[in-house]
Amino acid sequence: MLDAVTVRRWADLAVAALAEDRAAIDRINVYPVADADTGTNLLLTMRSAVAGLSACTAGGLGEVLAALAKGALGGARGNSGVLLSQVLRGLADELRDAEAADGAALTRALLRADEMARDAVAEPVDGTLLSVLHAAAQAADSGSRDLHVVLRAATRAAVSALDETPSQLPALAEAGVVDAGGRGLVILLDTLHAVVHDGVRLAPEPPAGRIPQKSPHHESGYAYEVMYLLGGATDEATTWLRDTLCGIGDCVSVVGDGADAWAVHVHCDDIGAAIESGIEAGRVHRIQVTRFADQHRGYERDAAVLACVRGGALAELFEAEGADVLRLADLPESAGADELSAALARTGAAHVVLLPNDEAATAIAEEAAGRAVEAGQDVVVVPTVSPVQGLAALAVHDPSRRRADDAVAMTEAAAATRRGELRIADSEALTWAGRCQPGDVLGLVDGEVVLLGSDVDEVARALADRILTAGGELVTAFADAGAPESLPRVLAEHLRRTHPEVELNCYPGGELGAVLLLGVE
Repeated sequence: MLDAVTVRRWADLAVAALAEDRAAIDRINVYPVADADTGTNLLLTMRSAVAGLSACTAGGLGEVLAALAKGALGGARGNSGVLLSQVLRGLADELRDAEAADGAALTRALLRADEMARDAVAEPVDGTLLSVLHAAAQAADSGSRDLHVVLRAATRAAVSALDETPSQLPALAEAGVVDAGGRGLVILLDTLHAVVHDGVRLAPEPPAGRIPQKSPHHESGYAYEVMYLLGGATDEATTWLRDTLCGIGDCVSVVGDGADAWAVHVHCDDIGAAIESGIEAGRVHRIQVTRFADQHRGYERDAAVLACVRGGALAELFEAEGADVLRLADLPESAGADELSAALARTGAAHVVLLPNDEAATAIAEEAAGRAVEAGQDVVVVPTVSPVQGLAALAVHDPSRRRADDAVAMTEAAAATRRGELRIADSEALTWAGRCQPGDVLGLVDGEVVLLGSDVDEVARALADRILTAGGELVTAFADAGAPESLPRVLAEHLRRTHPEVELNCYPGGELGAVLLLGVE
């Protein structure tokens, strides 16, 4: 049976699946405008839908679906996002009173979703998400009450219908791609299939369709996409608004949540007329205007790794390993996500792996990555909290791998690197190793103080022993510019004597903020 727990799990996994395939969907975005944002719009809309669940305290299937639909409508992005909101609303409307659903109930819900999505568009076109959804709903309508049977039939039909979209739309055939919105819907159905069928996926790889080597040239006849939310409108007013918008543009949608919220979407040249029409119909808020010309951003290269470092010797080392570098020492103390977002854009890469290399910078990195995704750039943050973890991640980076697999490999390499630090206490404090005084030498392992002493060389040797307790083959060390000149030699001699099987790579680190950084792999 399909219940609230299953739907919550599906929603979370759907966001993850859309995130993984977002860039591929963006690249085949040909119709109705080749603005390379359908994958991004579907992902952001689904994220908004999941965010709507945070306010849902009820446990029934109908309530959870209603919360998803409301969240999707409030955060719908682009024409594809509006359609996704209506798919979710159709499911929610049909199952509003249900605690769980069998195959027959899911069939009715898919048929309702098909009806609402098609009604949402002023001029429905075959060869799009609508065709894929219609095929799935019709295949589900077989009379079976078995949820597994219904969902398998619907997903297989969606995959087949997606393959047929180039024969239905000349723009797709010319570009040699399947429909981007339809591809996103297949991912959503396939994810639900996997949840119900214990992980079995019918379309585990991106559905068939050649990704163009260069951007397609199918363009809209209009310059802008205008979206806003509308409140306080009657059914008569929204019908009038839809007709009015059809007179000034195309790709018109005016869809509601069944209560008092409407999402409005239109491609047009007269921004003012589109918004003023909404003001006449009701209360306009959350206006979004996108200029299509700004969406056709080209990238100089396909992929890059951006590493955040304090500067100096560390920057040179990461650059020598092939990474782009953001030198934090060159930024003002108040620098935050704005500067990091700009650095991501400066890479000129469509896909970027971001290595924050600092615990405090990780949250900023996530915020900057979110902004980049909204701007159309694919960014994955590998949560490195030290340069030694960043280098470990960079060492296993393989651009020829699938990007999701590469990100996983880099994350695992970073997580498997134990990190040690040697710092000088600047104030009195109580630590796990006892009370320290200003000037004491602190040895930290994975961020926790485990050693106290007064001699840098002595604590460095003890720290190396401690961090190698669990074994290790390679020790990477960075010495601060202000560290004793003898420290690298002292460390090398100690390891040669006590751990001859361990290889040591020691580098000057410049201004580190610590006397010594150690990493063990």
